Order: sequence, then structure tokens, then C-alpha cells
Amino acid sequence: MRYKHVRRSIITLFILAGSCWCSFGQAPDTVAGIPVNYDEAQTGTYILPDPLQLRNGKKVTNTEEWSQERRPEILEMFKEYQYGHVPENNVKPVFDVFDSGTLAYDSTVVRKQVRIYFSENSDEHYMDALIYLPRSIQGPVPLMLMINFTANSTMAQDPGVRRGTIWNREHEKVPAPKESRFGSFDIQPFIDQGVGIAMVYYGDIQPDFAGSTHHGVQGLFKEVEEETRPPGEWGTIAAWAWGLSRVMDYLETDDSIAADRVALFGISRLGKTVLWAGAADERFAMVIASCSGEGGAALSSRIYGETIAHLTAPSRYPYQFCPNYQKRAKNPTQFPLDAHLLLALMAPRPILLLTGDEDGWSDPKGEFLAAVAAEPVYKLFGKKGLDTDQMPPAEKALTDHAIGYHMHDGGHGTRPSDYPVILSFIQKHL
Repeated sequence: MRYKHVRRSIITLFILAGSCWCSFGQAPDTVAGIPVNYDEAQTGTYILPDPLQLRNGKKVTNTEEWSQERRPEILEMFKEYQYGHVPENNVKPVFDVFDSGTLAYDSTVVRKQVRIYFSENSDEHYMDALIYLPRSIQGPVPLMLMINFTANSTMAQDPGVRRGTIWNREHEKVPAPKESRFGSFDIQPFIDQGVGIAMVYYGDIQPDFAGSTHHGVQGLFKEVEEETRPPGEWGTIAAWAWGLSRVMDYLETDDSIAADRVALFGISRLGKTVLWAGAADERFAMVIASCSGEGGAALSSRIYGETIAHLTAPSRYPYQFCPNYQKRAKNPTQFPLDAHLLLALMAPRPILLLTGDEDGWSDPKGEFLAAVAAEPVYKLFGKKGLDTDQMPPAEKALTDHAIGYHMHDGGHGTRPSDYPVILSFIQKHL
């Protein structure tokens, strides 16, 4: 399905993750007592593991060997040493469609709202999904599923959306504000191009603070929160990704949505989340990750900006990952694992990386190098990745092939220039 030319509209979404820095000028020299490097001459030396070589030394020569041997091997390593294992479970989500199709936005859009209970045995754990579909299109439409830092009612600025709740800085659940200081999201450019929008609030799935186990989906599978976590226990990123898969469970039941053409979108730690969700759940057709940095698309072996040591320091975000991730902090190069392998898990599905030229903390060059190193797997499937090893300047997007890259002029988060790039990439590849 082809759409009209992308309309270059200003989109008022400027969500920045907490505790991130938005330019080299603001970049800290030390975080959690650990020095931060921004000098290209001090990034260290490393050899990235070959994405097409099994740990036993066997070379992968065809897509069958990739899918049946190498891909499962890489996926298991990321579970064991980065994101953690989802507990064995037989929970079945329950869908309460409390808004089955209401006209909105001057009757150009059909709005749906769904409460997704994570288990049929619990009414305490749920999230609300908000869906907008173009009224003018008959039949299933492609969709961009966003995971956001605030409630749907704040993001959409639509009076018909049920008011949500959020977790405040005191770790209390409170009514969502009517407006966000970061602005709302303009769905219209996507609707105009025949692309639906769905959104969820990440705090509905699992709160973003240490010790939140029993406030979210992790509490469904754990009766007691131990003082010391098991080494491969899932962190909140894996929990958020698991929640996105439950949204997909619903989308597959909705005939108005092309469930085989769903793109994921997230920013910062939620960029990491959509990368892992797309890797773990092959039902997602595309991933668009903005400024995902360390723990996402940036190479861990490259010592630049935020590192594993910064990310997993006790005062920061160790709860977002499995405890084993901290073992990689002292010497990331000793593990046969790095971000290019995470990107390779998406192959042959398209992936778009968005970065900022002033976001040194998230290492935009490290993300580009990871994308270059993932390309051999795409070539195995007869696809082109970036199709270049020359990093483009800011505002020169690479969107022609299955791996896309765009570095906006600015810092952490999204900028207006990102959204025409996103729509162009969706037009070409979803």
C-alpha cells in the first residue's frame, strides 16, 4: 500500500527521558562517581562478535541456519545477560473494549479504547490502549504503536479519552495531568497518510523505579520480592516489552487493523524497550527507536557517553535490566554480545534509528556503527541495510533500505524533523 507524499508538519512531541542530557554542553563529566568519555581517541579497541558465526565457531551461510541456530543463540544471550527472562507463565490477557469506535478530530478519525487485563485471574494489573484509525480508509490499516512516558489522556489532548493515572516522583499513583510540559502528540499527519496510531503508558505495565515489582506485571509472577534478585531475572525493560506484546495480542483480534504491519516507536529507555520487544516478538513488523543509547542500539564495547557501568550503578537504573548485565560493566568486550546483534535480531524486518548530533550521552556514532555491523544478516536475507559505512551529517536521513538512520540537529528525544523521516520510512517499508 502506498500513501501520499509526506506532509512536513510540525509535530509537538518533545518527550525527554528523566536524567538524560540533551547536548554536549550539558553532558556531565562524571555520573554515579564514574568518569564519562566524549573523546573519540579514548573509545578503546574492540572486535565485535561476528553476527554470522555461532559460538562453536560454525559459520552461518543461509537464512535457515540463522533462524534455527544463530538467532535463538543470540536471543538467549540477551535474555541471560541483558534484559532477563520472562517467567514461565500461562496467563491470558482479557480485553475490555470500552470505546469500540467513536468519531474524533472533526470526524476524520475513529477512536477506540481498550483496557487490557494482563491476566484473566487478576483485575488489578491492566493497561489502557488508545487507538486512532483513519476514517477514510476501508479495510485493515497499518499502525504505529507508541509506548510513552505519560498517560494517553495527556498525550492525545482528546476530551473523549478516559483520563489515565501516572506514577509521580514520590512513587504514588495519581491522576494524569491534563497537559504535559513536553506537549501533546499530533496524530493528524499519520492519519492523513493512512497510518493508524496506538499508544500506551509505560507505567501502566510496570512503574519505572526500583522496588516496583508488586505494582506492575512483574508482581503477577512473583509472590515475594527478594532482597537479592536472581541473576537472569527480567528487568522493567523486559516487562514493558512483554506488555507491548499483549497489545499485539489485542491488535490481532481487531479486523480494522493490519496486525502484520505494526511498527513500534519509543524514545530513550523506551527506545531500548521497542528494540527488545521487536527482537523478542517477531510479530512486530518494524521498530523505530529514538536515542536508545547504551542498553539499546549503541555499542557497549565502545567507551563513549553512557556505559553499562553508568547505567547499572546502584543509584541509577539496574532494575531495568537483569542483574547479570552488571557483570559486563567492567569489561564489555569479554562477552560475545553487543548492540549490533540486537539490531540483527530484527532481520529481515525494517528498523529505523533516530539520534541527535548533540546527544553525546547516547552516542549517535555508536548507534550508527552498530547498524553497519548488523548489515551482514540483512544481506543474508537479500536485503540492504544502511548500504554505507560513512556516517551522514545531521538532517541527512538514510531511509532507502531495511536499516534506516537519522541524526537530527539537536539533543536527546525527538525533534520536528524526525517525523517526516518516520513517515517516509513507514511509506517505503511497512
